[in-house]
Amino acid sequence: MAADPYATLGVSRGAGEKDIKSAYRKLAKELHPDRNKDNPQAAERFSDVTRAYDLLSDKDKRAQFDRGEIDGDGNPTMGFGGGGPGGGFGGGHRGFGGGFEGFSAEGVDLGDIFGGIFGGRGGGPRQRPAPRGANVQYRLGVSLPDAAVLAVQRVTLGDGRTIDLKLRAGVEDGTQMRLAGKGEPGPGGAGDALVTIRIEPHPFFRRDGDNIRLDLPVGLDEAVNGARVKVPTVEGAVMLTIAPGSSSGRTLRLKGKGFTRKDGTRGDQLVTLEIALPENDADLARRLEGWRDERPLRARLGV
Repeated sequence: MAADPYATLGVSRGAGEKDIKSAYRKLAKELHPDRNKDNPQAAERFSDVTRAYDLLSDKDKRAQFDRGEIDGDGNPTMGFGGGGPGGGFGGGHRGFGGGFEGFSAEGVDLGDIFGGIFGGRGGGPRQRPAPRGANVQYRLGVSLPDAAVLAVQRVTLGDGRTIDLKLRAGVEDGTQMRLAGKGEPGPGGAGDALVTIRIEPHPFFRRDGDNIRLDLPVGLDEAVNGARVKVPTVEGAVMLTIAPGSSSGRTLRLKGKGFTRKDGTRGDQLVTLEIALPENDADLARRLEGWRDERPLRARLGV
C-alpha cells in the first residue's frame, strides 16, 4: 500500500506550499545519498520523500490524492472489481457511451488510465522533472586592491566547504557571480551559489571608473626642487618623478595601475600632489623672510 505523502513529509493535510517545501528541503538535505553513502535505508527514504514532494507540490495531483482518486504513488485508486463508493465500474457502469457513475472523473486523466490498460499512448501519469536544490545567496567583501587586480578570493560555503573564486574582469561593487552546483542539494541536482561582490572602502585609494585616484603628500622642497618619491599602488610601491616647481593639485598618471577592464586592459592610477607645509616652522619662516610671490595668483577669480 502506498504511503501517505503527508505523513512521509511530516506535515498536516492543511499544510501550505511553503510548509511542504520547507519540510522537503530539510529532509532532503538530511537524507541525501551524498551524505549517507553507507546507509541504504536513508537512500530509500530519500526516494520516498522526493516522491511525496513531487505529488504534493503538484496542485492537480494533490487535489486528486485528497479526493481519493490516486494513491501516494500517483496511481489511480479505481479498480474494475469492487462496487463500493469510488470503487470503479461495479453496478455503476452504464457502458462507455453513457458516462460513468460511482466516481468522479474530475481531475483524472482518462487517457492515461485507459492508455495504460489497453496499450495505448500515454501509458501512465506524466513524470515531473525532479526539482533542483535551492540557490543560496552570499555576500563577499573584497578589498579594492584585490578587486583591481582580480586576486583569487577564498570563499567558505554554508556547508563548510571552501572554494577559490576568480573575480571577473570588469568587476564592480554589486557584481553577482554564479557558482553552478554549489547551492542546496536536491534530487534533480544541487542549486547554485549566487555571490554578490562588495568592494570595500580603502584608506587612501579611490575608484574613478576604471582608474584609481590617490592624493600624495609632498614636501615643499620636493615640490620646488623636484624629487623621486615612492608611491603606493594596488600592486606595491613604485617610484614617481615629481618635476621641479610642481604645485598642489597637479595630477600625474601611472599607466596600467588601475582596475582590470572587461577586455583585459587596465585603467590608470591618477596621483594628485598635495604640498604639505610644516606647522610653525621658524626656520622655514626665516628662510622666506622678505620673499614675496608677485604673480597675480587670484586674478582669474576676479580679486
